[in-house]
Amino acid sequence: MGLDDKISNKAEELKGQAKESTGKATDNEQLEAEGKGDQAGANLKQAGEKVKDVFKG
Repeated sequence: MGLDDKISNKAEELKGQAKESTGKATDNEQLEAEGKGDQAGANLKQAGEKVKDVFKG
């Protein structure tokens, strides 16, 4: 994957962290769960990129 994809995935992870923190601070369980889900999705994408990078090298 390209650098743009890696940056996009990291941004998605950070957005998820922000949602989770906001959800915790406002006692909004739904927002907190969305944040955790966003982070999990971003982490999965990042793991897939690492596997692809291993096979490229």
